[in-house]
Amino acid sequence: MLEPSKLELIFLSMGRIFGGVIVAIIIAVIVLMLVRLLLNYADLNPFSAPVLFVRRWSDPLVDPVRRGLLNFGFPPNAAPLVTILITILLGYFAVRLSDDLIETLVRVSYSARTGRPIALIGSLLYGALAVYATLIFIRIVFSWAQLSYSNRIMRFLINATEPLLGPLRRMIPPFGFFDLSALVAFFIIQLLQVAILNTLLRF
Repeated sequence: MLEPSKLELIFLSMGRIFGGVIVAIIIAVIVLMLVRLLLNYADLNPFSAPVLFVRRWSDPLVDPVRRGLLNFGFPPNAAPLVTILITILLGYFAVRLSDDLIETLVRVSYSARTGRPIALIGSLLYGALAVYATLIFIRIVFSWAQLSYSNRIMRFLINATEPLLGPLRRMIPPFGFFDLSALVAFFIIQLLQVAILNTLLRF
């Protein structure tokens, strides 16, 4: 296999930089939430400068989570900890999508550089399937949080994944409270990726 080209090295560097930025954001949110918890337990004056500073930065993250916990009947005091978990989960989704896109770009670049048009098409199809599978996974997790269609992210996820999940849902009856359409979709996507690996990407 040839050494990576400068363009491919740039793509890989972009992926590492993006992953580092995501990790830095996650660490910053964790520190912010822990400081907020410490200030809450320290029972400081709510109008003191440190408390106001921390709340100004953390309230936009904590308030939506607190409202969601109240809707589910959970104590709102857990909002900072739940915010940390949600941030880690969203960071994972962002890194996974980034990795899928970077891997696709590297595959496409390598196929073009080595004069393999069939492998280039296969790389695009394989990468698109990987991104699509990630979007389905994100939709499943977000649906557990009962995000409505009015939410822009959820609306995008539904519009993007429903063309596959909708017909599968109509063909496959639910198993009790469980919707099996997503599992079947993952199986179909995995099967297609294996087929692409063993056909188009060989040329």
